[in-house]
Amino acid sequence: MPILNRAAELQNEVTEWRRHIHTNPELLFAVENTAAFVEKKLREFGVDEIVTGMGRTGVVGLIKGNLGEGRTIGLRADMDALPMTETSGKPWASKTSGKMHACGHDGHTAMLLGAAKYLSETRNFKGSVAVIFQPAEEGGGGGNEMVKDGMMERFSIAEVYGMHNMPGMPLGQFGTRPGPIMASTDEFSITIDGRGGHAAQPHKTVDPIVIGSQIVNALQTIASRTVDPLASVVVSVTKFNAGFAHNIIPEQAILAGTVRTLMPEVRDLAEQRIKQIAETFAAAYGAKARVHYGRNYPVTVNHRQETNYALAAAADIAGESQVSGDLDPMMGGEDFSYMLLSRPGAFIFIGNGETAGLHNPAYDFNDEAIPHGISYWVKLAETRLAA
Repeated sequence: MPILNRAAELQNEVTEWRRHIHTNPELLFAVENTAAFVEKKLREFGVDEIVTGMGRTGVVGLIKGNLGEGRTIGLRADMDALPMTETSGKPWASKTSGKMHACGHDGHTAMLLGAAKYLSETRNFKGSVAVIFQPAEEGGGGGNEMVKDGMMERFSIAEVYGMHNMPGMPLGQFGTRPGPIMASTDEFSITIDGRGGHAAQPHKTVDPIVIGSQIVNALQTIASRTVDPLASVVVSVTKFNAGFAHNIIPEQAILAGTVRTLMPEVRDLAEQRIKQIAETFAAAYGAKARVHYGRNYPVTVNHRQETNYALAAAADIAGESQVSGDLDPMMGGEDFSYMLLSRPGAFIFIGNGETAGLHNPAYDFNDEAIPHGISYWVKLAETRLAA
């Protein structure tokens, strides 16, 4: 089937919602205005139950079907923006300097609201649909907070699904894969304690800059010489801070960066090797290295059967030729991973067309994707909760 007629009819209205959210971005858990907007719309739709403050500022609405009692599935969208200044030049661009929806969460929220309106009107399913509006995906772990707050148990959610736009993927297309689809997102910092002194007498110092440079190079061997070439790992040093004058070798240098992996065992190995490399190289030069390794979002792992359900729903909307079930995994991270650790489900991508990339100051969500996203959510819900 093509996109739903009702979804196409809703496009202009949902676009207005999307642009309102885009104009008024909020960060992390401080999404009170966005959450209030979502709650207001859900009440207008006649959603049966609405819970606010889930995971601090999240909103969950429960829509009951007309075809009898049954299971509950969860559909999730994220609400928060990024700490960036927008350069898109659009009439609905952010009104707040230093905040913008550069990842399309405004579109995700609007599409799920559109689906909630449709499902509240028709209720052509058995059981219930929980529409989940999550805060703090961009680094705050809002998905984890909602899980820890008992969301899955509170609404008896049996399966959970997420969707994200993808610039560069043609409009109307969908893609995902079973298994790992997005990476874990760890961070590390290495503090090298040397011995400072006069830059003209380096032999009387233990130079942390030289040692740090060696460590940066050695860390690249984790990918090239430690991890199986068929496995994925990224170790990127993104900060190198040391020194304050041309003629002084400093006492200390600090390195920091990120590690991305698609397998838990590779994650463990990368953490172990970073510590070994830093401490060993520092000791070899007579310095000490202190390593802090922080684990952030885990790998986003799609469950096979639920991925098949998601792909089938997408194919019903877009056609088989417009859906990829073998999309390459990505080394970006997603805190929907916590929900997939709690319940079976799948994360799918929807085409945003040839737009600026995610996290780019010129990015804007493509409103032409809205009826496709609404139709996908509706088809997935009605299929999974068929009588």
